[in-house]
Amino acid sequence: MQETRTKINSLLEESYAVRINNLKKSISLTNIALSLCVKSSLNDLKAKSLSQLSLYYMITGKYDESYNLSQKCITLFEKLKDEKGIADAKYNMAGFYYRTNNFQLGVVFLIDALIIYKKHNDYHNISRCEKSLGTVYGFCGDDDKATISHKNAIKAAKTINDLNLESNAYNNLSGIYIKNNQVDLALEIIEKSIAIKEKTEDTRGLAFAIYGRAKVNLFQKKYDKAEKDFLESIDIHTKMGELLGLAMGYNKLAKLYFETNKIDLAKKTVTKGLEICYLFNISLIKIKSLYLLYSIFKFENNEEQALRHLELYLTEKESIFNAQNFKIIENYDLLVRMQTMQKEAEHQQEKTILITKSTKIEQAARVRQEFLSTMSHEIRTPLNAVTTIATMLSENSHIEDKTLIDSLKFSSHHLMQIINDILDFTKLDLGKMSLDFQPVIFKTYLENFWKTYQFQAKENGIDFKLNLDENLYNCYSIDATKITQILGNLVTNAIKFTDKGNVILDVKIIQQSNEFDLVSFKVSDTGIGIEKENLEQIFESFSQLKNGINRKKDGAGLGLSICKKIIELHDSEIKIESVFGKGSVFSFDLKLNKVQIVKQVNQEKLIEDISGTKILLAEDNAINAMIAKKLLSKWGIETDHAVNGLIATEKATLSKYDFILMDIHMPILDGYQAAKNIRTLENLNKETPIFGLTADISAKDNEEYNHFFNDFFLKPLEIEKLKAALVFK
Repeated sequence: MQETRTKINSLLEESYAVRINNLKKSISLTNIALSLCVKSSLNDLKAKSLSQLSLYYMITGKYDESYNLSQKCITLFEKLKDEKGIADAKYNMAGFYYRTNNFQLGVVFLIDALIIYKKHNDYHNISRCEKSLGTVYGFCGDDDKATISHKNAIKAAKTINDLNLESNAYNNLSGIYIKNNQVDLALEIIEKSIAIKEKTEDTRGLAFAIYGRAKVNLFQKKYDKAEKDFLESIDIHTKMGELLGLAMGYNKLAKLYFETNKIDLAKKTVTKGLEICYLFNISLIKIKSLYLLYSIFKFENNEEQALRHLELYLTEKESIFNAQNFKIIENYDLLVRMQTMQKEAEHQQEKTILITKSTKIEQAARVRQEFLSTMSHEIRTPLNAVTTIATMLSENSHIEDKTLIDSLKFSSHHLMQIINDILDFTKLDLGKMSLDFQPVIFKTYLENFWKTYQFQAKENGIDFKLNLDENLYNCYSIDATKITQILGNLVTNAIKFTDKGNVILDVKIIQQSNEFDLVSFKVSDTGIGIEKENLEQIFESFSQLKNGINRKKDGAGLGLSICKKIIELHDSEIKIESVFGKGSVFSFDLKLNKVQIVKQVNQEKLIEDISGTKILLAEDNAINAMIAKKLLSKWGIETDHAVNGLIATEKATLSKYDFILMDIHMPILDGYQAAKNIRTLENLNKETPIFGLTADISAKDNEEYNHFFNDFFLKPLEIEKLKAALVFK
């Protein structure tokens, strides 16, 4: 049974494909398929065969046979509950109606079919229906509606890249442009249609396209070219058995002969066309042919024949274009408007869904931001105490304690890096990270970076080497924190995944100018390498690959993703080369602007400059307050401590301070409101520099309050930055 089904489907597909140049073969193949369906009791394929046969009979002018087959199709498809099959049958019946003398039923059946095709997104048949509706409107004289339908047909055809359907609509559209005196446009699209038909070898469609070009030539009075095209079109239609096209060709050719004063030839030609119209009831062309004969007889002063054909013309026209018929056709507009309103309602519903989704996304972003702020504050606050104490101890430690303190500093720094990765990733993901460029003595900066990671490399038993281009400029404007973050992640990964050998950081110039240098950064290692299929995955968020012996490495799996995003912030990209088992090379290029050399600051001189100053410290955490006071006292600074923003505001009214260090998250009154009060209310410190000290990385993004602060410093404190700020502010 399956073999029979396959054979029938193959026959039907072939019959539909060859219809464009061999209708006789299409009919023969479909009849063979139909006989197989009857023998095998395959009603679904029988209905499909009848539907296709109905179409071919309609094209060849066998309207009664076409109509009867379509009726059988509808009955079968309804039993099978095949909605698209019903639409196909209704489309065929519509063709029967509008090609004869029943435009109103033609429109109704076309609408029924079109609604079903749209429901199933069947663009092939949507195009066919729209083109047929355009034909009906054009014949009724409503060029605006006809144009809309033909353009809809073209749009549907283009959606599925069906050139033949597209060009079919061009033929009809060209005729409308001729009527509206848009001759150049008419010629342009009909030539396009001919080119398509020749390319697709659609012989039947080519005949209609050549007929369309003949109409353009006729309008331009290029009679020889028009006659040649009309005759070629008639010849093809005769061979194809396309009666409608044949009747159309004879009618227009007769009009050409009439215009060129070849009266006898005009009468003979139009009569041929009229005979076909009467024989097969082709009312579309019958009306035009009767009117042409009336015009010819009137020109000959044959009043009797002129009157006779005028009466025939008016009777035929009235049978088609009476008031009731137009009322039914006008209902198409109502249906279209109803469909449009339905679509608009659907679009509005989709818009509402999108807005709801967008709101949820915004809410999710706010929740993430709140989590980011809370996590930042709750974790970084205790870490601030650890790192600051470690730094202070290292300045006064005995040699035997230095190793322990260095280990403490490294571990706290490593933990902070993991936390920073998570927080920075969230900021990058929310689009809230920007670059902060400052002058930096570049070689000194890189050498300090190298020293920082030497300890980690030694702990892992490998060498960490730094190779610097001797032509590097002394001072560039860079975001040192971000570049450190990039290099830190790359070097940390290289050290982690290298058991023996070395890690090398190469920094060299690849392009120079007076204003900037294009600098290449390359981190290479002799580690385990990365398998080829994993090269793209390593830049994904939370990605961690296992090495050759499946030893799990620590970290959040965000480092390389963050590197990639920060490098993209610099308008650059990260590159990777890796050989599994031999090592990897990560590289990126940055355009660095040259700036004047920053003068080296004498640390002892800095302390002298701020010694004796008085600071108001607003900090609710007792441990952090104690550490800050101890640190500031080492610099010779007198500290007045307030445990919340309200007390800080009160103290600002009683004493004058040189600086105010303001924590943000405090009970009773937070640092934002306290800073606002000090800046706006009457007190002794309206112009005093206020620095935000916070573990919340989103604090400085608060646009409502950030202008009340001179700057923000994140906890754990970068002591040298704070020291410099106090001196230079």
